[in-house]
Amino acid sequence: MSKFFTVRKVLTLFLVLSVIFAAFSAYYKIKYWGFDFRPNRTTKVWNIDANITFEPTGEPIRVSLGVPSSGDEFKILNEDIQARGYKVTKNTQENRVEFSSSAKEKSQNLYYRLTIYDNEDGNGKVREAKVATPRKPLYDEQQRQMAEEILTEAGKLQGSWPQKIIQIFNQEPMNPTLNAFLPVKMNQKQRADKIIELLAVKSIPARLARGVRLEEGKQAAEADLMMEAYDGNKWMLYDLNTGKEGLPKNFIIFQRGGTSLLDVSGGEDSKVRFSVLRSVVSSFKMAAHRSELNNYKIMFDYSIYNLPLLEQNTLKWLMVFPLGILIVVLMRNIVGIKTMGTFTPMLIAMSLVKTGFWAGLVSFSVIIAIGLLLRAVLSKLNLLLVPRISAVVIFVILIMQFMTIIGYRMNWSIASSAVFFPIIITAWIIERASITWEEEGAGNAVSEIFYSMVTAVVTYLVISNEYIRHITFAFDEINLVILFTVMLLGTYTGYRLTELKRFTPLAKGE
Repeated sequence: MSKFFTVRKVLTLFLVLSVIFAAFSAYYKIKYWGFDFRPNRTTKVWNIDANITFEPTGEPIRVSLGVPSSGDEFKILNEDIQARGYKVTKNTQENRVEFSSSAKEKSQNLYYRLTIYDNEDGNGKVREAKVATPRKPLYDEQQRQMAEEILTEAGKLQGSWPQKIIQIFNQEPMNPTLNAFLPVKMNQKQRADKIIELLAVKSIPARLARGVRLEEGKQAAEADLMMEAYDGNKWMLYDLNTGKEGLPKNFIIFQRGGTSLLDVSGGEDSKVRFSVLRSVVSSFKMAAHRSELNNYKIMFDYSIYNLPLLEQNTLKWLMVFPLGILIVVLMRNIVGIKTMGTFTPMLIAMSLVKTGFWAGLVSFSVIIAIGLLLRAVLSKLNLLLVPRISAVVIFVILIMQFMTIIGYRMNWSIASSAVFFPIIITAWIIERASITWEEEGAGNAVSEIFYSMVTAVVTYLVISNEYIRHITFAFDEINLVILFTVMLLGTYTGYRLTELKRFTPLAKGE
């Protein structure tokens, strides 16, 4: 008895360890490979094309474009540059792509394509070490007084200082002092520069930020201008039109700081325009890139998710088998249902998945019924065991053939579903039911067939669920939990649920 409890304790320990391992492994796949518990999970992938155009002036050409880098706001899947006749270099320190060439004559078109993903969680917060206090702008006495008056009026508004100053710049009608403080003709960049100047008066570091809104089908749009202000430990992004704090949805920053987005030497009338195209990629296809980005490529290379799709689809069905086996074990050892063999219900359930529930159920019932009648005829001939079973197998094949032909001629998909049932298993069920019928009576034979079908139906409802198939494949370590659960159930020697009614009088002392 002590040995029994020792085995149970060991199995319980392994079960607990397998649960911990499965939880850790699932967390790892979700965090570093992008897996999800939901099936058919996809990742939005955005293609951003930056088209640079300019007219050459006959001098050597040098073009510099500010480009983004991967961070918490998004991940870069691919970069592509089309610039025939240009030498291209990447300045990683300043996050710029530089093109250089000898003098050109015709109008120039350069393309920079960026493919990104995982941009939904960006919040517009960029953590950075302590930033130096900005130098206060040099104003004459009149400008200083106007700046102080503007800041006084802004202080009456709600929000942080960047939000207050942006709000006063967008008031309608505009504050008279502010109107006199600003240039007569002012573009968006000059307006942003004035806001940054006033923030410098309050000793708040601020800088420009240029980015692109990710809108599907967006064509030939200029970069959007925003502003970042430092709050003591991170840069916060602000909308220059509303003062709203944080990164807008589906927006990426292309360039930060006071330098221009595009610099062109040896050309004039330069412009950069952006086009955006969205595509959807399966999370499984993105897993390889995510693992490489997180320096876990080797672990992914030796996983089942790196196999060809044909092998993956086969393993996807194999991975759900242990769960079906667990159901059969529970039904037999805990519930106490007697079935035709140990795993016959599991095989029937797999056949129902292929045929469809009702079509498979009707086909199986017809085959078993006809097979039992034929088996009864064969029993009168007193055949030996092997020839008898062989004859039953041949009869089953002929029945399937007949049902398929009839089903085709009468357009019955139910009949044609018969070919998906395992022939040997079906013949064995017929033989087993016949022997039980002869030895234990018709009631026991019908009972075993009925409970086998009940168990098969329960198993089918579980393994045919798309969510369950996805989880057992994506998080295949759960099969370790199922393994030790099955082994632990093997140590159970208590009453089955179906025996409780039978032994109730004994438990009451009657």
